[in-house]
Amino acid sequence: MAVAVSDFCRRAKSPAPAPEVREALALLAEDDDFRVRALADGEPETSPLGPFAVVDILQGTAPAVAAQRQSCGFYDVARELAYVREQKTPKPAPAADPAIPTFATPAPSGDGAGKAAKKGAKAEEPSILERIAPKKRVAVDEETTSPMDPDEGHSFLRRDLPRPRGRFTRVEAPRTPFVELTRPGGKDILEASLEGSEHRFALLRNLSHRFNGSRGDLSLVDLETVLRDHGLLEALQEKERLQLLDAYTQQRGATGRVGWALGVSPPELQRLVSAVGLTEEVEALRERFRREALATSHLTHRLDLLGREKYLADLGIQRKFNDALRKELERLLRDEVPTSSDLHGLAEAVGRKYGSPGELVFRAIERLGLAEGLRKQLHSGGPSSTP
Repeated sequence: MAVAVSDFCRRAKSPAPAPEVREALALLAEDDDFRVRALADGEPETSPLGPFAVVDILQGTAPAVAAQRQSCGFYDVARELAYVREQKTPKPAPAADPAIPTFATPAPSGDGAGKAAKKGAKAEEPSILERIAPKKRVAVDEETTSPMDPDEGHSFLRRDLPRPRGRFTRVEAPRTPFVELTRPGGKDILEASLEGSEHRFALLRNLSHRFNGSRGDLSLVDLETVLRDHGLLEALQEKERLQLLDAYTQQRGATGRVGWALGVSPPELQRLVSAVGLTEEVEALRERFRREALATSHLTHRLDLLGREKYLADLGIQRKFNDALRKELERLLRDEVPTSSDLHGLAEAVGRKYGSPGELVFRAIERLGLAEGLRKQLHSGGPSSTP
């Protein structure tokens, strides 16, 4: 029965935990089981409906009213008030054993006892103003407050957890002192870390989570010192030298793309190149690719390079490349202007003549600032009408 009600509440867009469902079903008699089953097997007429709203509907409340009560939190307030009243109600005294003698004054009998009991119950019952008045919470000292009795009702087991330090804060594991890396056993740790690190900055990031430095966090100077002491720095430099040369060759001298491929920032890349002594070799590679970009004679290749603005700016030849290509295009377009009627036709004619896509030629015309002048030439040089 509880499973059926839980599924009904889920379909009514108000899922509830199993204890809450059982608490609600405890308010019904066994004779109401068939009514609960009939309601839970059907589709909810409205939403949201929780387990206490289901009980409310079975007791004659309209589904729309129950959904409104569920939305405004009426059932949660009712449960809280019921819980507070249960806590304030004194527990009945245990029955006296007739075998044990007692010297207590006998309770008054007759109407006097009944009136006194009614008066005491009325005095203990809170008024309406007391019920709806805001309650002031009292700070609880966890150190001085005694733990709850496990035999009491509504008691919850608390796990021994550390105090939270933020909603998404993660407690980091303690880091090992730097002196462990300087000992003979630290060489094995460094060799194992070097296998999965392309360069010293990647190695520094891997080890900084596990080890402290000589003065606080692990720094690059500390790492280079301990690598030199264990005789591992030269092997790392050779590995870095090969990585840098290969990266600069694959990225055709683009420093920004080399840094992205190696996972380092521009200052880190510059320091890495200087540390392995490749400053002159890297500059020679970049100069080689500068000359290749400027000396390219194929029109399609040059038009494609025009769209790679970041690459040309990285090499420092963007302005020089654009000026050279502008002069070349002006020369090629000049021969086709008399036979063309519009700018697109002119671009297509140049593209067919020199084996390049007309769309690339048209984009280059607009990007290099030649479109306005060419439109004026095409307009003024158009065929004149005969009388």
